[in-house]
Amino acid sequence: MGCDRNCGLITGAVIGAVLAVFGGILMPVGDMLIEKTIKKEVVLEEGTIAFKNWVKTGTDVYRQFWIYDVQNPQEVMVNSSNIKVKQRGPYTYRVRYLAKDNITQDPEDHTVSFVQPNGAIFEPSLSVGTENDTFTVLNLAVAYNNTADGVYKVFNGKDNISNVAIIDTYKGKKNLSFWPSYCDMINGTDAASFPPFVEKTRVLQFFSSDICRSIYAIFESDINLKGIPVYRFVLPSKAFASPVQNPDNHCFCTEKVISKNCTSYGVLDISKCKEGRPVYISLPHFLHASPDASEPIEGLNPNEEEHRTYLDVEPITGFTLRFAKRLQVNMLVKPARKIEALKSLKRNYLVPILWLNETGTIGDEKAEMFRKQVTGKINLLGLVEMILLSVGVVMFVAFMISYCACRSKKVK
Repeated sequence: MGCDRNCGLITGAVIGAVLAVFGGILMPVGDMLIEKTIKKEVVLEEGTIAFKNWVKTGTDVYRQFWIYDVQNPQEVMVNSSNIKVKQRGPYTYRVRYLAKDNITQDPEDHTVSFVQPNGAIFEPSLSVGTENDTFTVLNLAVAYNNTADGVYKVFNGKDNISNVAIIDTYKGKKNLSFWPSYCDMINGTDAASFPPFVEKTRVLQFFSSDICRSIYAIFESDINLKGIPVYRFVLPSKAFASPVQNPDNHCFCTEKVISKNCTSYGVLDISKCKEGRPVYISLPHFLHASPDASEPIEGLNPNEEEHRTYLDVEPITGFTLRFAKRLQVNMLVKPARKIEALKSLKRNYLVPILWLNETGTIGDEKAEMFRKQVTGKINLLGLVEMILLSVGVVMFVAFMISYCACRSKKVK
């Protein structure tokens, strides 16, 4: 009877040890299987999950415009008064609904090239007025429709998954020809996705043709998006800092007057990529800009939550599942003797024209599919690993304690 009991306790302890060992082994093996599957599915080639969503996004993307309506144009022209503005909007368009075009794989250098057709459909139900509102001046849809962005050439990740979606060339060049030194480089992806297995310490670099430069985002917080854990990355104020505050930005300062000898911050002169037009970009309402930019403008209310840019990235796949891109278009207005409306001006103005908010969030159907195919399987595997390890350890400890207790009684 004592032998049977002891044998049973030892057997239980052995089973517990086996379960614990199996659970421990399953952790690296499971992680290896997940890594292998992810590496296969994020490659940009026919038949993968990434390629299907890359060719044509399943997310509804909207671009909203707020127009700055100048309330006192006569006062400004005659007296060089502060400009009083009132934002009017949003005027909303659905964008990025067209599939990538001219997709060409190059098996030799493991790249895929494409152009991104632009299209805009006005959404009256999401807008405060019509496209014909009198102050609009420019028909925003016409300015965007029937154009294309590219040609882009990006790495497909076939030979090296850490390069997937990273831009190799844009319009046939590795540099932009707008900026001196390294500021002219085309870095990172187009922000729609990033190489997989994103860590919080990683700086996400991406190129935006809207602002004619590469930029970056850093980790801010963990977010739960429709049951999917994502990392929120934000554009730091340091990215818009003056060279005095951030020496890395010295090559983005290309003129000395408006920038006050490169001491102003938060505003970028992109005239070189706008055919010489005096266009400056900033964050909406001059968020993170130096006071001299907004001082002559009344009616601005910068707000971090409403006016910043962020990316919500699923860290395992590197897919951007939600984003908000915000920027403001400004025009430099200077005294000009030969222009009637400007000849009485006594100072320069950076006049905000409009700001835009481009947003996209993974749809409910896509989110459910993502949970089932990616996060659900990973969570289930993790749960099985923990159960096996925990149950095994508990069984082993419990049966060994019982065995030792029985042996102690027998000795007595």
